[in-house]
Amino acid sequence: MADAITPPHFFADLYTFKWSELSLRLPLVSASAVAICLFTGIFAGHPGGGLLAGGGALTIGFGANQRIADSRLLPMIAAVFATSTATLVGTLAGHRSYALLIAAALSAFIYGVLTTRDTGLSWVGQQASVSLLVASAYPTGPRPAFIRAALLASGGIIQIVITSAGLRLMPDLRKDLLSIPASVYNTVQEQQRELRERLHQLPQSLPALSRSATLGYSLRLVLTMSLATEVYHRLGIQSGYWIPMTALLVQKPAFFETLTRASSRILGTLVGAWLCSLLIAHLAPRPVVLAAFTTLFALLAFATNSVNYGLFTACLTAYIVFLLSLNQIPGPVIAHRRAWCTILGGLIALVIHVDALRRRHAKS
Repeated sequence: MADAITPPHFFADLYTFKWSELSLRLPLVSASAVAICLFTGIFAGHPGGGLLAGGGALTIGFGANQRIADSRLLPMIAAVFATSTATLVGTLAGHRSYALLIAAALSAFIYGVLTTRDTGLSWVGQQASVSLLVASAYPTGPRPAFIRAALLASGGIIQIVITSAGLRLMPDLRKDLLSIPASVYNTVQEQQRELRERLHQLPQSLPALSRSATLGYSLRLVLTMSLATEVYHRLGIQSGYWIPMTALLVQKPAFFETLTRASSRILGTLVGAWLCSLLIAHLAPRPVVLAAFTTLFALLAFATNSVNYGLFTACLTAYIVFLLSLNQIPGPVIAHRRAWCTILGGLIALVIHVDALRRRHAKS
């Protein structure tokens, strides 16, 4: 019976703030890249383009905290390629066809498998899935889709250059770039050997494979994304992509991890939406002012990423509301839609994972 009792520290993640993790050096560098993209777009007369590039800069900025082969640049470089490609696919698929459902399920499965392999690669897979969903809200033809993907990639590249210069990592950039072909080749060779071994042992491995945590988690992600994307598809609203995005981000291997993550994200989103509504009500909605607040909350999102997930989500929500306001979408409307879509996405993830709680009680 003792195993069925929730550890006393379980809900601590909701109210624990790791202020020792707070640092402004890297966040200031990363936020400056976002600011460059936003203000360049405004002063060039294309705030929408600056919005897209700024979004790419923000996404890739979080890659500086990841590692692949002991390099913080490789995750950023890989994420530029992955997110721009996913953006292209999502823009062409749109949210009104079942092509998105197939693409979302496939990306979720890849992300689930990568989660058990490598943290840096898992982050790249997660950002690709998120980019796919976000881009689906803006369906276009091939040419605008390529432009959108290119703007996103340009913002990511600016972030890499700014981060490299700010952290004096530029000397490692050439080495890291040259290491990519060798790393890909070695990975392909290793996967081919593993595939041959798996096929050879297939009759004996199938029963064990069906019980594996990796396969179970990956399939749960696929089911979660499929259901949430179908809800998004049925609703037919542009902001509905927050439903599958939330469901993907909060779904974790253990039920209580999912519950904590969903609770933190929902609470953080509600606080961020409420804060934005108050600020926008007392602000002149000029592009420069909106860009300044977008940059501020980008900085706070970078800085609080490791402090507390709920606090990070509140800052990220504020960032997104101000960012989309640059595209002449009313801030309160964005805040309201993000809040209820986040709640719905979190509930879907919990419903899909409720079987884990049932198994936990059965074992007791």
